[in-house]
Amino acid sequence: MTDTPTAIIDAQPVTGSGTPFDVVDPASEEVIATIPGAEDALVDRAVTSARAAFEKGDWRLLPVADKQKVLRDSADAIDAAADDIADIECANTGLPYHQVRGRQVGRAADNFRFFADYIGQMTAELYEQEANYLTYVRREPLGVAGLISPWNSPLALGSMKIASAIAFGNSCVIKPAEQAPLGLTMMTQVMQGAGLPPGVVNLVNGLGVESGDRLVRHPLIDGVSFTGGTRTGKIIMEAAGAMLKPSVMELGGKSANIIFDDADFEQAVDGALVGIFTNNGQQCLAGSRILVQRGIYDRFVEAFVARAKKVRVGHPREATTEVGPLMTKAHYDHVMSFVPAAEDAGARILVGGGRAEGFERGYYFQPTIVEVDSNTHRLCQEEIFGPFAAIMPFDTAEEAWAIANESRFGLVSYIWSQDIAKIMEGQERIFAGTVWCNTPMIRDLHAPFGGYRESGVGAEGGRAAEAFYTRQKTVSIPRRPLTLPKLGA
Repeated sequence: MTDTPTAIIDAQPVTGSGTPFDVVDPASEEVIATIPGAEDALVDRAVTSARAAFEKGDWRLLPVADKQKVLRDSADAIDAAADDIADIECANTGLPYHQVRGRQVGRAADNFRFFADYIGQMTAELYEQEANYLTYVRREPLGVAGLISPWNSPLALGSMKIASAIAFGNSCVIKPAEQAPLGLTMMTQVMQGAGLPPGVVNLVNGLGVESGDRLVRHPLIDGVSFTGGTRTGKIIMEAAGAMLKPSVMELGGKSANIIFDDADFEQAVDGALVGIFTNNGQQCLAGSRILVQRGIYDRFVEAFVARAKKVRVGHPREATTEVGPLMTKAHYDHVMSFVPAAEDAGARILVGGGRAEGFERGYYFQPTIVEVDSNTHRLCQEEIFGPFAAIMPFDTAEEAWAIANESRFGLVSYIWSQDIAKIMEGQERIFAGTVWCNTPMIRDLHAPFGGYRESGVGAEGGRAAEAFYTRQKTVSIPRRPLTLPKLGA
């Protein structure tokens, strides 16, 4: 059993008395931690600590160069503890260890280094239209940020929230998803020794409907950032909006991966596999609707299915594993519920469609590809969030754009073509926050990442984070003494 605190407040671990919850290793189905949830009083204490730290100003008023050093020291501290963080994250999430150690932990550290660099390059606005005045715009911290991270990529996405919030002088309270709190809690503990004043980064663990709800509705929280499911995001945004708190919501996706017949065929096959099967298929930006132009459709399906059959499903600790278990029993059942029945005339299983062979325990699901006849099928309209792709043909570019946009989501999209004119048309026509062209997932942290429609509101990234985590203040100063009207003289 892992000893994980309920909360980290003023840089110290704290045990709560709220509803306890179990953390399960999805590879073995064994309980590896039982954590008492943060009761309302403990959430209050965490938020009050963050508010006190903000108002005291030891972090908020620190010179930029000093903030940069602390952010970089935080990254170094994460790197120094990378093996331990990766070990506990692998046990908690079922993500392959080599992916967690090689990418997730490194990305967490890099998030702090990125924002250390970013705040050293910020610029201000100056206006001189009024001849007698200089008017400039200050960016000041928002205050105390309530951060709620998801279970599918806790380290990379949770660290992004913390780094972007504190870089601009805010304090924060982060609540990890109750399914995957262990790695992010350890990371937050590790950071406390990197020079952050106590209270700048607090953490509470607990159920979303209890600790998360209290955090969002707390009157001393000034803004909310949430990554997770669309249904939950709507509830959180409504609660925040009722208190006029700004919020950023990065939510679900059902992204189109469009492959034209003039694409680099091998690259497109590789990219489609990466786009749907990495991170155990549990990623909002997965290319889960694969649209292939009819001229290469049969050839592509044959190659894609053949490769999918060879994707190595295994224990997360094994170096050869490419796909591990799904996160929870409830999520395993959710993914399994999308397997089409034999009588479903609109969908045909090409590979997978059930429990991975060779595992008596663990939430192992086969990499699955289903051919569908129409984009209206539920496999194309609902987020499955697993190693589960729907594939269908199209004839013209116009048809591809229409199918891509026939969705209530709009997070990302992919286009594979050697025709630059086609790519330029596609990036204009597709309604999505990100369009990747001839590449699977790539993230430049300078650029905003957010979705259209039910994929979210607002964005994360360099300038987008600056806009959300700071307030604008306009200051006007006369250039010279003014002659003012003398009312009542």
